Amino acid sequence: MGDVNLNSDPSSCLLSPSGVSLPSPASSSSSSTLPFRNGVMLFMLSVSAEQLQRFKQLLVEENPGPGYTPLTWDQLKSARCGEVVHLLTEYFPGRRAWEVARDIFAKMNQTELCLQMQRELNEILPNLEPETLNLGKRELTLEEDESDKIREYKARVMSEHSTLWDRTSWPGNNVDFFYQEPCREDTLLQCLLLPRKPQGRQPKTVVLQGDAGVGKTTVAKKVMLQWAENKFYAHKGWFAFYLHCQEMDQPEEQSFSELIACKLSGSPALASRILSHPEHLLLLLDGFEELTLTLIDRPEDLSEDWSQKMPGSILLTSLLSKRMLPDATIVVFLRFSLWKTVSPFLKGPSLITLTGFSAPERSRYFRSYFKNRRDADAALCFATGNAVLFSMCRVPATCWLVCSCLKRQMERGSSLPRAFPNATAVFAHYLSSLLPSRARHVIGEAHQEQLKRLCSLAVEGMWKNQWAFSETDLRLARLDERDVEVFLGARVLRRVVASRDLVAFAHPSFQEFFAALLFVLCFPQRLRNFHALDRFRVLQLLAHPGRRKNHLAGMALFLFGLLNDTCALAVEQLFGCKVSLGNKRKLLKIATMPPNGDPPTPHHGLPQLFYCLHEIREEVFVGQILHNYRKALLVISKIRDLQVSAFCLKFCRRLQELELTVTWAVAKATSLSPGPLPSPRPEGSDRSSLWWQDLCSVFRTHDSLEVLAVKDSAMDTETVEILATALRHPHCNLRKLIFRRVGSLVVNEGIIRVLLENQYLRHLEIQDTEMGRHVVAALCSTLKHPRCFLHCVRLEGCPFDPANGADLTRSLKRNIHLKTLILRCGSLERGEQCAPVLAPQLERLSLEDCDLTPLSCGSLAFSLVNNRSLTHLSLAENALRDDGAKQLWNVLRHFPSPLQRLVLRNCALTSECCQDIASALDKNKNLRSLDLGCNSLRDNGVVLLCQPLLNPASGLQVLELDECQFTSGCCPALTSVLLHNQTLRHLDLSGNRVGLRGAKLLQDAALKRVLRPEVVLKKKQSDGVDTMRRLEGPVVNKDVLKMVQDWKDEFCDQAAGMV
Repeated sequence: MGDVNLNSDPSSCLLSPSGVSLPSPASSSSSSTLPFRNGVMLFMLSVSAEQLQRFKQLLVEENPGPGYTPLTWDQLKSARCGEVVHLLTEYFPGRRAWEVARDIFAKMNQTELCLQMQRELNEILPNLEPETLNLGKRELTLEEDESDKIREYKARVMSEHSTLWDRTSWPGNNVDFFYQEPCREDTLLQCLLLPRKPQGRQPKTVVLQGDAGVGKTTVAKKVMLQWAENKFYAHKGWFAFYLHCQEMDQPEEQSFSELIACKLSGSPALASRILSHPEHLLLLLDGFEELTLTLIDRPEDLSEDWSQKMPGSILLTSLLSKRMLPDATIVVFLRFSLWKTVSPFLKGPSLITLTGFSAPERSRYFRSYFKNRRDADAALCFATGNAVLFSMCRVPATCWLVCSCLKRQMERGSSLPRAFPNATAVFAHYLSSLLPSRARHVIGEAHQEQLKRLCSLAVEGMWKNQWAFSETDLRLARLDERDVEVFLGARVLRRVVASRDLVAFAHPSFQEFFAALLFVLCFPQRLRNFHALDRFRVLQLLAHPGRRKNHLAGMALFLFGLLNDTCALAVEQLFGCKVSLGNKRKLLKIATMPPNGDPPTPHHGLPQLFYCLHEIREEVFVGQILHNYRKALLVISKIRDLQVSAFCLKFCRRLQELELTVTWAVAKATSLSPGPLPSPRPEGSDRSSLWWQDLCSVFRTHDSLEVLAVKDSAMDTETVEILATALRHPHCNLRKLIFRRVGSLVVNEGIIRVLLENQYLRHLEIQDTEMGRHVVAALCSTLKHPRCFLHCVRLEGCPFDPANGADLTRSLKRNIHLKTLILRCGSLERGEQCAPVLAPQLERLSLEDCDLTPLSCGSLAFSLVNNRSLTHLSLAENALRDDGAKQLWNVLRHFPSPLQRLVLRNCALTSECCQDIASALDKNKNLRSLDLGCNSLRDNGVVLLCQPLLNPASGLQVLELDECQFTSGCCPALTSVLLHNQTLRHLDLSGNRVGLRGAKLLQDAALKRVLRPEVVLKKKQSDGVDTMRRLEGPVVNKDVLKMVQDWKDEFCDQAAGMV
C-alpha cells in the first residue's frame, strides 16, 4: 500500500512526502519534494511548462507499435504532467513507457532526466508487468439522447460544485469569509491516480485521508468540477459520480443502478449501460463520519450484482471491497479516526494524507484577510506565538475563524493576549457570537438549560465517537424541534448531506468544544453543582491509543483550556451562564503522572497530557501534576510539539532522563518561506529558536537531570549549537549522553567539546551514526585530554577507517578514567598487527564486528598477560577462527587473569578449539560466564566442553551454546552436567537440532536432579541484542539453574509443575 503525505515543501508549490529518512540527510533528487513516494516518473513534475509542451509534441510522433492506436494531439494538448505519465504507461505498456520517455528527453538534450528515467526503469524492472492495452476493445459509444443526458449531468455537476464552499452552511453566513486554495492541490489532482510502483499500474482504490476540514470534500468537488469540464484525465473517458455515504444509508433497500440513475435524472437504461463498462467508472465516496450503518465483515453476504436491491450496508461494503464493480476506480475520503474501521474492507488501497494549509499558506491567508499590514503583522505575531492555535489554522475554515476573532478584538482596541489566554478562548468567543444575541445577554434558566442540552448531545457523541445524530439522539438529549431550529439557524448545527433526518455540528471542533463545556457548567440545583468526570473518562481523554489518533484529543484540549481561570471567567460572560471549576480538582488528582510517566507512541510524539497542560497555562496546577515526572520521551515533529515541550519540561523539576526525537520538520523551521508575500524572517522562526532554547535550558535548571538520549533525529547546525551550549553550561549535571541514529550534522565538534567542558559527564554513546573524519579526529583529541572524565564510551555502528581506528586506539590508551569501552562496526585492522584497544585501567571491553583477525588476537593475548583490571571481554562477530582464539585460551590457561565474562559469539570457531577451551576452563577458576553461540562446535566439541564442568571445582556459572550445530548425540554429556554440576546457573542450548529425543533426555535429567539449585526450563526470548547486555551476560539467580531451549509448551508446563 502506498503511503504519502501532502506536507508542502515551503519553497515550492509542489507536494512532499511525509517524514524523513533518518539519519541520512534529505534526498537531493527531484522526487524528494513530490507527492507520491511510490509514484512512477515523479521527476516529470519538475519539468518546465515549455519542456512539457516540447515533450508532448515529440510524444505524439511516437508509434506505440503494431496493433496499437497512436496518441493524438487532442489527447495530449491539455494534459498535465501527471496525466502525460498516465498516457505514457497506457499507450506504451511495460518498459516501453520508460524507454520512449528516455528517448524523447535525449532528443531534448535533457541528460539528467534521461539518467533518472533509466535509473527508475532499472529499479522497477524486476516487478514491472507489461499490460495488454484495452484501448478500443471496450469503447462505450453513447447514443445521441444519452450524450445529451450526460451533458445535462455535467452541467448540473458544474452548477453544484462551481462554488467550492457552500454558502448555505457554516461559515457561509459571514460576508468576510473567503476560501484560499492550497497551492498544492493542482499537483494533487493530476497525480491522484498516478501509476504506482512497483508494477507501474494505476491504483484502483485511492484513500485521501486527513483531519476534519482540511479540504477532503473540497478536493472531491474539484475532481467532479474538472471532470465535468473535461480537464480531469480526459483521455480516460470516465463517468464520475460523487456519492455521500448517507445516500446509501436509507431505510428502503436499493440497487446501485437505481442510485446512479437518480444522478442521471432518472435514466435507468443509461445507468445500466455505464455500469456494464465499469472500467469507465470513477466513484468518489465521502461522508463516512456521518454514516450510521455498519459495514459487513462476512464476504458471503456481499453482492456483485449492481442491479439487485440490497441494504445500504451490503451495497457500500460490496463497493469498497471491489466485490461489486471490481474494475471501477474508487476514491475514498476519510478522517484519520475512521481508517481503522474502513481499511479492512479495501483492496490494495493507495493512501494519501491531506494536511491542509502549510505554515507559509497560513501566513499568506492572514495577510490576505487583514488588508492593513500593521494589523496583519500583529495578528500573525499573536497567532504564531501560540503554536497550537496556529497549527489549528491548517484547516481553512478554522484559519478564517481565528482571523475573524482576532480582527473583532483588534477593532475594539482589546489586548489579544488578555482576550485570548489560550486557543480555547478563541473558540469560546466565536461560538458565543453565533448564539442569538437575546440569549447571550439574558442570564436565565431557559437559556442555560438549552445550552446544557446541546452540550449533553455533544458529549454523548464524543464518548461514542459519533458525529451525526438522529431524532432519537436529539430526544435523549432533550433537544426539541425548537431547540434544533435555533442551533441550525445559528450555524452551530447543520443538516447532514442527503438526509433531512440527521444533524451534525457544523464542524467537529464545535462538538468537541461543547462537549468540554458541559464539565465546567454550573448546576446549582444539584447537591454537587458540576457534572463530575470519573477516573475512567479522564484516562480516556488522556489516552495514547496505539497508532490511532485519540478522537477525544480535541475535547481534552478544550476541557483543560476552559478550566483556565481567565478563560472560565470569559465563558461566564460570553455565554451568560454560571461555571464551576469542580472538575479541576478531579483532574489534578487523576492526571498526576506516575514517576516514570506514560510513554507516548512514536506516532504521536508527546503525551496528550502535555498539550492539555499547555492549554490550561496555570503554573501552580501544571507544577503539581508534573512534579514527580522522572522520565520524558518526546517526539518533536511539529513546531507546536516544541512549544508544548518547552513549557511542560520546566515544571518537571525531578526529571532524571530525557529522550528526544527531533525531525527535519522542526529542524528546518527556520527555512520556511511565506511564499509570494516575502518577509525578512519567516513567521515564527525567531520563536522556534527561543522555544528550543527554553527546552534546552532544563539542562542547567534541573539538577536531577542526568541522562539525555537523542534518537532518530536530524538537526541543523544552529539547533545543535544551542543544544551543545546548554550541555556545556556550568550548572548542567548531565552524566550520560546518548545519540542513536541521528543525522551527520548532530554529532559535531560542538557536541564533542561538551566532553571536556562538562565535568559531570561520564557516559558517551553514539550508535548507527555517520561521523566525519574531522569529528572523529576531534573525538580522539578529546578522549586523551586529561580533563575528559568519561568512564564509558560506546561507539556502535559508526564506521571509521583503519587510520581513525589507530588514532582512536592511541587516544583511548592515554585516558586514565575510562572503565568501559564498546566499539562495534569499526575497522581496527590495517593489514598489519594493530595495537589492541586495551588500556591498563579498562574493566569492560567489547570489540564486536571490528574486522579483527587471528593477527589481532596475538597482540590482544599479549596484553592480557599483565592486565589486572579487565573483567568483561567481547570479541563477537569477528573472524578470529580457531588459531586466533587459541592464543587467548593459552593465556587464560597459563596466567592468572581477572576475566569473568568472555564472549566469542560468531567468531568462526569449530570443534578443533574445544580442547583448548576445556583446558582453560579446567585451570582458570575466575571465568564465570562464557558465550560461544553461533559457532560450529558440533557434538564432539560440546562433549569436550562438558568435561571441565563435571569438575566439582568448576567456577563457570553461565554457558551459552545457542546455534552451535549440535544434535542429540551430545545430550548424554549434557545430562551428566545437569546431574552433577553445582555451580552452573544459566545454560543456553537453543537453536540446535536436538530433536524430541534430545529434549526428552534433558528434561528427564532436570527431573532427576537432586542437587541444588533446581532446574527451570525457559524458552528463548528474541528481544533484540544490546551490546552492553551481551557484554554483561545473563543475570543469574543463585537459587535456580535456568536451561534455555526451544522447548515445546508441554515441557515447560511439566517443568513449572516440578518447581
